[in-house]
Amino acid sequence: MQIDERKQWEDDLQALCARGEYNRAVEQAMIAYGPELRRLMSAILRDETQAQEAFSLFAECLLKGLPEFRWESSFRTWSQRIARNVCFKLLNAPAARHRHVSLSAISAISAISAPRRSTTSPWRRSTVKDRFRALCQRLDPEQQKLLMLRVDQKLPWPEVVRAMSDSNESMTAEEQARRAAALRQQFQRLKAQLRTLAIEEGLIAL
Repeated sequence: MQIDERKQWEDDLQALCARGEYNRAVEQAMIAYGPELRRLMSAILRDETQAQEAFSLFAECLLKGLPEFRWESSFRTWSQRIARNVCFKLLNAPAARHRHVSLSAISAISAISAPRRSTTSPWRRSTVKDRFRALCQRLDPEQQKLLMLRVDQKLPWPEVVRAMSDSNESMTAEEQARRAAALRQQFQRLKAQLRTLAIEEGLIAL
């Protein structure tokens, strides 16, 4: 989608909301951004059945939240944040705690400290990945969310701040900067925590 076309979509959506036509706005949003958001949710969840469920929940959240949306960001950015939040809630639901932790995140965690060079067979390396998954599942939901946003999704810190904040929360630039700094510190502590756990498990060398 070209920048001019996207701006036109944003203007049209804002006009519909200004008239209180929220159902039509959601319909138009799905036409404009639906495929992109569906791909995003599939990438996070890695499960098409769960992604389909998440997309339905996302549409409901979009309709409920639209009257309170203040247009301080683009509709696209706001809807992406809602989509991610829906996915993370599903991933962290009790029935889904055993689900997949992304291999890209696991690879990044294993690179926190240079591991000793291994000549083990592929099946043993797979076992190591499974053990890294188990380490990730010992984190609390907010830690898992931060890890996925920064490592798996590779989001810049301003986007991480928005994704980790309440969808209706309004922050000044100064508040966003403070929140980003706090999250960066939290991420550094998280890496240190995972490194310690990985050493204890014998997954990486001192």
